[in-house]
Amino acid sequence: MNDGASGTADSLHAAAYRCLMAATVEAKLTATRTVSSAWRAGELSLVAADASAIVRIELPGRPATPRLVPPRNLPHRGLGSPKGRAALLHAVAHIEFNAIDLAWDAVYRFRDLPRAYYDDWIAVAEDEARHFGLLSRRLADYGCAYGDFDAHNGLWEMAIKTDDSCLARMALVPRVLEARGLDVTPGMIVRLRAVGDVDSVDVLATILREEVAHVAAGSRWFAWCCAQSNVDPAPTFEALLLLHAAGAVKGPINREARVAAGFSDDELVRLERMAVA
Repeated sequence: MNDGASGTADSLHAAAYRCLMAATVEAKLTATRTVSSAWRAGELSLVAADASAIVRIELPGRPATPRLVPPRNLPHRGLGSPKGRAALLHAVAHIEFNAIDLAWDAVYRFRDLPRAYYDDWIAVAEDEARHFGLLSRRLADYGCAYGDFDAHNGLWEMAIKTDDSCLARMALVPRVLEARGLDVTPGMIVRLRAVGDVDSVDVLATILREEVAHVAAGSRWFAWCCAQSNVDPAPTFEALLLLHAAGAVKGPINREARVAAGFSDDELVRLERMAVA
């Protein structure tokens, strides 16, 4: 059976592929914990790149639900009802579940990078799995589970668009799609606090605080890739946005969080110019 990675079964890349292809929630969470522990214990090796062994993953392993539909087909629900609050939590849980795969794909796909790169994205995978657990438990408080609502596949679609370039991946997944959470989560927290859902506020506040470091990892490795390619980060970032993700840039921009996550003033000015309120 092709494990999608070069090297032996104890290579980090092969282990990351197994995490990607785990097809149930519990299997993916367990694989993430197991591989992360093995990496920290020094039980997984880095192997030289073998481009022929790196496969395109059209869709990683996922449970049968949620059903994936176009974003326009997802209903808009207010937070005044328990079902509306559960739908919001489910949408965030879906983002976190995808983010586990995105982190493992960053490990699996891009080879021959500094060891610190793999340290960063394995730590992100662990955090995203923990965030998913927090949200799943909160969903259970509402009598719901992951898969009970429809979701979309936008995050993984961007992973496919950027699967041939670490520079583009670092620019467009952590620094655009995941960074969007830095912009919108404060508003979610305000709305949930207004309806008295303090427990959900606590979960989202934890996620918001920790996601800054995840976006910062994207900023760090985007800058590293730009340096390796001898290109200027800010105009390169803007060009990639215009090419692949112009519609994903919307206001408001959370300047404070994005500065903490490694955005330059030049990048923020360009983002604000592109943002559609």
